[in-house]
Amino acid sequence: MTINKELTPVTARGEATRRKLLAAAEVEIGEKGFHVASVSSITTRADVGQGTFYLYFHSKDEIFLTLVRDIGSRLRKHMALAVNGSANRIVAERRGLEAFFEFAHAHPGLYRIVQESQFVDESVFREYYERLAESYAEDLAEATANGELAPGDAVARAWTIMGIGHFIGMRWCLWQQQVPTPELVDAVMDLIANGIAPR
Repeated sequence: MTINKELTPVTARGEATRRKLLAAAEVEIGEKGFHVASVSSITTRADVGQGTFYLYFHSKDEIFLTLVRDIGSRLRKHMALAVNGSANRIVAERRGLEAFFEFAHAHPGLYRIVQESQFVDESVFREYYERLAESYAEDLAEATANGELAPGDAVARAWTIMGIGHFIGMRWCLWQQQVPTPELVDAVMDLIANGIAPR
């Protein structure tokens, strides 16, 4: 589905209303799922008239797919800020993981929203992960070229470490509703930095 650019707000007030609708959609869809949430439930939560919704989005599908892209963009920015200025790549890996866990804990609908998007528009679902992986692989490749990491396939590493973060986040942030402890992050970082072979 192509998101229509014509409904992009041109004023600060309009953008604020659009952000309210996206925030409400995140909670509604995150709690109820895409098929149960409705335009009326989103506008009620956002405290705006239902007619106002259609000044910004053509349909529930459109706000949902916009939300998936928006939440992915906010996650990438959150993680980029967290790793900025890291002393080395291993420090950056830890900061990035911690930032992901913080974001996942603060946005409990994240997993449901992203996973359900594959059934609404698979290209947007794939884009969410591919955009994360693309920039991440570039960072890993650069760190490898600088001698901060052992030689290896940066793309395979990016997807593997993303998988680790994804499932740790699901187990602790989503199911237990808590940020993983520093000790747990230590265990994850030991695996990332040293692997599981005997030492």
